[in-house]
Amino acid sequence: MYTYEAPLREMRFVIERVLGAPAGWQAMPAFQDLDMATADEVLSQAARFTQEVLQPLNAPGDRQGCRIVDGRVKTPDGYPAAWQAFVDGGWPALACAPEAGGQGLPQLLNAALFEMLVAANHGWTMYPGLLHGAYETLKAHGSPELQARYLPKLVSGEWLAAMALTEPQAGSDLGGVRTKAEPRPDGSVAVTGGKIFISGGDHDLTPNIVHLVLCRLPDAPAGTKGLSLALVPSVLPDGTRNAMAADGVEHKMGIHGSATCVMRYEAATGWLVGAPHRGLAAMFLMMNAARVHVALQGLGHLDMATQNARRYAAERQQFRGAIAAQPAMRRTLMNLQAMTEGLRVLTYRAAMRLDEAEHHPDPDRRAAASAEASVLTPVLKAFATQQGFQGASDALQVWGGYGYVAEYGIEQTLRDARIAMIYEGTNEIQAIDLLQRKLLGGAGPAFDALLADLLVDADTDSDADAAEDDFGAALKAQAAQARDALAGVREAAVADPEAPLRVADDFLSGCAWLLLAWAWCATARAAQGGDAFAAERASVARHGLQWLLPQATVHWQRVRAAAPIPA
Repeated sequence: MYTYEAPLREMRFVIERVLGAPAGWQAMPAFQDLDMATADEVLSQAARFTQEVLQPLNAPGDRQGCRIVDGRVKTPDGYPAAWQAFVDGGWPALACAPEAGGQGLPQLLNAALFEMLVAANHGWTMYPGLLHGAYETLKAHGSPELQARYLPKLVSGEWLAAMALTEPQAGSDLGGVRTKAEPRPDGSVAVTGGKIFISGGDHDLTPNIVHLVLCRLPDAPAGTKGLSLALVPSVLPDGTRNAMAADGVEHKMGIHGSATCVMRYEAATGWLVGAPHRGLAAMFLMMNAARVHVALQGLGHLDMATQNARRYAAERQQFRGAIAAQPAMRRTLMNLQAMTEGLRVLTYRAAMRLDEAEHHPDPDRRAAASAEASVLTPVLKAFATQQGFQGASDALQVWGGYGYVAEYGIEQTLRDARIAMIYEGTNEIQAIDLLQRKLLGGAGPAFDALLADLLVDADTDSDADAAEDDFGAALKAQAAQARDALAGVREAAVADPEAPLRVADDFLSGCAWLLLAWAWCATARAAQGGDAFAAERASVARHGLQWLLPQATVHWQRVRAAAPIPA
């Protein structure tokens, strides 16, 4: 049976032993009352919800999908009840500020929650997936009136949110957005235009949906510098329906339970969020939060595929025994396990940095954490989603022909995983953002600081019986490759401005392997002197070092070559 068991023991090992998060919580006043026992209870209750409520809806929701009935979107059977159970459990408020009605828990625990949610049911998880980003955007840029009216309802989950960026002529190129916002005498704006690919643009989970819409005021300059952000609710404060509608629901390759809407706004009433013509800066808060969640989608899919492949391989009898005993299967399963555990360390580290950036009492520490998070976000969004899809494909091979058959489940994971490489900024755009906009555009010191921090673990023995710490040696080698590659790109860009764009994908992949080298090194270090479970984590990490890390070589070679590509 294709099912989900939350990896609570592995999660705790990463949070407590690899990352040392409980000690970090004690350094932040907002989390000083939080200990690992409380965190364990939060994770256990999240696991119960995902396993008992969400996962049973996954395959039926995929088959049923969303549809429009009497002009409104109807989600698959069981979705609204699952949402109400999620709200009743207080889960939307987990990482929101207490003053806004939230629980004030760390982003790290929220990351673990969303890993579980996505693994169990990606289609359903699309609905709360944008909620925290909308909360952050409104908290940072909304007027006091908008905050008072909408923040409590979003934090509680009574209302949901949607992010309306994309238009037919303006996908990744947001400078082409044409949706108009006409100012009204009462301070509101009339929003008119059409948007596509709007996740949760309409549905039956909540009575109101708060749309954050990129638009242009009449005096807006051309391009992205002329974009404003408007809050456009589906239901107005007086209880009437706003002048907006879903004209259709996209029929997609995967995540069929998610209502991906074509939206129409006809002089819909809205209010500006943030300053006029500064909408993209405000929206980036929502987009960056969403990108961390998308990285967790890659991890969730990879874990779901891995654990089911392991179960199936242990049960499937061929050649006078379980196929899990075959060398080819052992290698595939260990590859999947090593990648899953490495990416969990990295995505949780990014969530920790977000917590420090917001809550650490030392302003220098906050700034450093924010800078590191800005570097980690594009790497993890792109690489984790790629591995989520590739890992699901590799896992499908374990089932052989059965994997291609719908009732065995893995083919849905493969289909669902594919979208994460595209939305919230394609993986190619993430690579350009990392290399050209950030590292070549002023974030070089943040990258240097990250390398220095990673290398602290390179000098810590992670294998007491080895004459040389091969984990540390591999990490040092990857850091040296990264430094040399970045210096080479800087030099090449002087004579050939296109060079960074040609090698950005490979540079990002190389950085991801560098981070994985650290994750496996830190895991092995944390496992020293532990029990059998810890020893297994070290064995998995060693497999990643020996069998997966060599793939980094080809990426660094391509970056150094920066060979021209024919037009």
